Amino acid sequence: MYVTEILAGYAARFAQTSPPEAILHHAKRAVVDWYASAFPGLCLAPIPMLETVLADGLDRGRAELLGGRSATPRAAAMINGAAAHAAEVDDSFRDAMYHPGAATIAAALAAAQEVGASGQRFLQGVIVGYETSTRIGVALGRSHYRYWHNSGTVGTLGAAMAAGAILGLDEAGYVNALATAATFAAGLQQAFRMDSMSKPLHTGRAAEAGLLAAQLARQGVTGSRDVFDGASGLGRAMSEAADWTQIGASLGREFNIARLTVKNHVGCGHTFAAVDGALALRQAHRIAAQEIAGVQVQTYRPALEIACHDEPKTPNEARFSLKYVVASALTHGSLRLLAYTPQRLEDAATRALMKRICVAVDPELDAAFPGARAARITIVMRDGTRHTHLQPHRKGDRELPLGDGELNDKFVELASPVIGESHAHGLLAELWRLDTRHDVYGLLRRARDGTA
Repeated sequence: MYVTEILAGYAARFAQTSPPEAILHHAKRAVVDWYASAFPGLCLAPIPMLETVLADGLDRGRAELLGGRSATPRAAAMINGAAAHAAEVDDSFRDAMYHPGAATIAAALAAAQEVGASGQRFLQGVIVGYETSTRIGVALGRSHYRYWHNSGTVGTLGAAMAAGAILGLDEAGYVNALATAATFAAGLQQAFRMDSMSKPLHTGRAAEAGLLAAQLARQGVTGSRDVFDGASGLGRAMSEAADWTQIGASLGREFNIARLTVKNHVGCGHTFAAVDGALALRQAHRIAAQEIAGVQVQTYRPALEIACHDEPKTPNEARFSLKYVVASALTHGSLRLLAYTPQRLEDAATRALMKRICVAVDPELDAAFPGARAARITIVMRDGTRHTHLQPHRKGDRELPLGDGELNDKFVELASPVIGESHAHGLLAELWRLDTRHDVYGLLRRARDGTA
């Protein structure tokens, strides 16, 4: 069987079942985290510009933006999908080097609003999108991630499968949706190696393209069944060693949506093991930044290649600066949204400490990537004292998960500045009850009106 057929068969079978209660809970966690990630992204570039460009798709249609403005489904998918990635606080699936939520949930929500689907059906679509796309990302491997931004490429496929489940595709329809989505998939790593607004557009475009692929399949548009594993297929074109042999081995038995990383900091996730290690040393030894003579960060190679800005001048560059985020965490004790304000970016103590930080690849830690995201931190004090800490996982990884209470706190912290604390609590309660709701349109409005 072709890869498209294996994944389509799973999706069609899954539509006929009721997901296990524990897996539904993990799907709700993913949706809560998606909203938490999207609210702070709404006002960040390029989201307002995107709304201006897509104005002809707004204030009409059967879907809505996160702020409650009506939109066509494709406009909603694109804007919401970009917003969910803009602040760099969205979920990730470590083994696939991939942020699945931004595009997958944006497309699922737009599709559910288009057809008036129930909350339960919406969640089922989210699960299908996560389970199929994360396995594609794993199969494409590390060589794909060298040049391609998986959240744009693989995200297009997750969006197509999630939307297809909600639109009620049959097995052949899923095959065609996947085949078309594969030809839409794009997103280059180089797009964010310099200061750029392009990165969140990858997930927005992935959500819109995946939704479009599912809509076209619903209308009977066909695609090549061997688009992944054919001689000129996605596997050959976008990977040096794509391995499709295990693509369906654990489908239906193991759920990747239960193994997500939920971010505990704001910024590039490749820096978080280093940040966690630095904060652990800061707390254990009551370290003051001005007493630090030097810091050595050893970690895996993509962390240095992607979080590469040594002298960040903008918030985008700072989110992708290993030296900046470690220095900011050591100076201020956290890495939240405030870390990227103009005042923090220009903070003299942080900038001074950055000059005393060295970063390097640790071959052992690099060999463990992507299955583990680790960092070793050594802090040398001015009196000569040395403190070393190996951080084997990031807070938020499945080995050190954020509990439901911590996820709720993250949601309220990030949503409240945008919609107000009382409305944030109301929307949060609504999201945890999604599986009991007849539709997913107007969630924020119902929370505001007290009709949730």
